Amino acid sequence: MLLAFWPGFALADQAFYPAKSGNADAPVLTVYSSLDEPLAQPMIRGFQEANPDIAVKYEDMLTGDIYDRIVRETDAGGKTADFAFSSAMDLQVKLSNDGYAQVSNLPMSAAWPKWANWRNTAYALTFEPAVFVYHKPSFAHEPVPSSRAEFVDYLKRKGNAVYGRISTYDIERSGVGFLFMARDQEQFGDIWSVIGAMGAAGVKLYSTSSAILERVADGRFVLGYNILGSYAADWASRDPDVGIVLPKDYTVVMSRIGLVPQAAAEPELGRRYLAFFMSKEGQTIMARELQIPAVSPEVAGENTANTLQELLGAQLRPVPVSPGLMVYLDQVKRARLIAHWNEVLRAQ
Repeated sequence: MLLAFWPGFALADQAFYPAKSGNADAPVLTVYSSLDEPLAQPMIRGFQEANPDIAVKYEDMLTGDIYDRIVRETDAGGKTADFAFSSAMDLQVKLSNDGYAQVSNLPMSAAWPKWANWRNTAYALTFEPAVFVYHKPSFAHEPVPSSRAEFVDYLKRKGNAVYGRISTYDIERSGVGFLFMARDQEQFGDIWSVIGAMGAAGVKLYSTSSAILERVADGRFVLGYNILGSYAADWASRDPDVGIVLPKDYTVVMSRIGLVPQAAAEPELGRRYLAFFMSKEGQTIMARELQIPAVSPEVAGENTANTLQELLGAQLRPVPVSPGLMVYLDQVKRARLIAHWNEVLRAQ
């Protein structure tokens, strides 16, 4: 109970998976992850089937809390998670760059895409495009925008008919939304015309994908901009009124990053879990059961980087796992981008 009142401490949702061997004294792998525990179950189950002698303690928490906790526990001279899995690419790379992650030389390390591997310490394990989502019935007699220029043209043409029915992430509250906006600014010289057009259309801002997708599904919104494709694909598989477009001018691709912390209590267990994540079996579970596109060059078929790259080629712009991700952790630069974002939206 005392920990709940400790400054900076956030309680995580915990789940414990006993070893399948039945050994009550089996070694315990501790995972800190931003992936909701129910979604992670197929991966945990697959790992334990391959490693029946290992129990798993899964702690589901926010991305910022994963970073803060690893740093705090390490700096205190204690032990921390054996494996950390987070969608906050910038914070994961910062852990690696600042010495909070250890080198993991694994069977797939040499074959892993260069953009997805930072010095064998931080590995991109998923391939998740930023997409346009749309309400299909609203476009029964209207072509769906498939580029940013078409998106702006649509908003200007439709005017009051779509006012207040456009949505995107609030970059002040959504880490992935901020990442996508930062990449837009790098990739598209006229991005502020897009933001201005959304402001003029009364864009609604949310911190979660589900809040946007729910409103697109029921028709309250007609379009969502820069929505995480893995969540959109899962929603579209269950709701026929949700459509998805990978913008043809360019499609930003983000990844969830896995690493073994420097102060891991059981680093070899962490490496074993990371190796499973990178294996053909683990990546196949990711693509088929978690509905998150796999990175591995060994995995083909739907919902994989291989297939997306074959179909779309240079249209896809993966965010490289590199120290360049830390640019917008600079609070001055971050504040400047957010201030300009708010200024452009308000000006409309």
